[in-house]
Amino acid sequence: MASAALEPWQTAAQRRKRRSAERRPRGREVAIRDLEAQPEADCGVVLRRIREAGKDLLLSDFWSLALETINSCLTKHLEQLKVPERTLSEALGNLRLDSLPDESAVTPGFIPGENPVPGTCHWKCVCYGIGNFATCVIARHQLTFLLLFLEKCQIPRRHCWVYDPLFSQLEIAVLKSLGVTVLSENEEGRRSVHGEPTIFYMPHCGTALYNNLLCSNWSVDALAKMLIIGNSFRGLEERLLARILQKNYAYIAKVLKGLEELELPETSQYMDVFNDTSIHWFPVQKLQRLPTDTWAFREEPDYQDCEDLEIIRDKGRAPSAADQNLP
Repeated sequence: MASAALEPWQTAAQRRKRRSAERRPRGREVAIRDLEAQPEADCGVVLRRIREAGKDLLLSDFWSLALETINSCLTKHLEQLKVPERTLSEALGNLRLDSLPDESAVTPGFIPGENPVPGTCHWKCVCYGIGNFATCVIARHQLTFLLLFLEKCQIPRRHCWVYDPLFSQLEIAVLKSLGVTVLSENEEGRRSVHGEPTIFYMPHCGTALYNNLLCSNWSVDALAKMLIIGNSFRGLEERLLARILQKNYAYIAKVLKGLEELELPETSQYMDVFNDTSIHWFPVQKLQRLPTDTWAFREEPDYQDCEDLEIIRDKGRAPSAADQNLP
């Protein structure tokens, strides 16, 4: 892994003012170290903690409320993708909560999404910036959410790509044992969907990461195939001065009127985990109403004058590597 991979993702320094809880940082130096007593913990210990987090999340008010929000957004997105009605019903069938999870879903050996699912809507999933889930409770809950989300959306784990330069070798081993694909290079968020419906899960990532992602998918067709679960774009607009947003994060500034955003619910149990988090999608009709010169904008972000940059740069990245293909 590149030298940058030894450094932590830096998180946004300020959350939306209306949020009552202050999120705890997730870096190594201040992580909630519930495994301090066993720093050489093996995969089994971490997997057990993930199982425990999964049981808690499945039975929480947050999970049931979040599914309602996700179901609403994904329904609209699948309709935009013109998924056949029968397939649409199948794809969203697992998202409906008519009752609490059955007993098998909360047994001691349960790992969310462990059983393979067929996958009817062919979504891909890319996850950036979860952090040290082996030692940080917040990061572990975010990972557990991802695993449950994959299961509910019937996305096979092999169709989920995960990266954080903070990952330890233990965490990489755990992720591989869970069946997701661990990326070996720091893409800085520069990943193109290349025509494939893709969900990007990026909880509490740096603003530049979202800006890079938009830059790499800067067309009506590409954005219409994307969903982003991450920091509220409305919150970014509220927190940053307009001139700073337009100068440093131009792609976010230009797309604000071309998206729809639904906030994930706030509950006291998971306030620090999912505060300021929304699911974003890009209706074609809104994108087409943006000024005609919007799509002619193709400047490569450089962030040279950007203070307090919130991502780790890949110093060895060549300019031509800005547009990454899905594996």
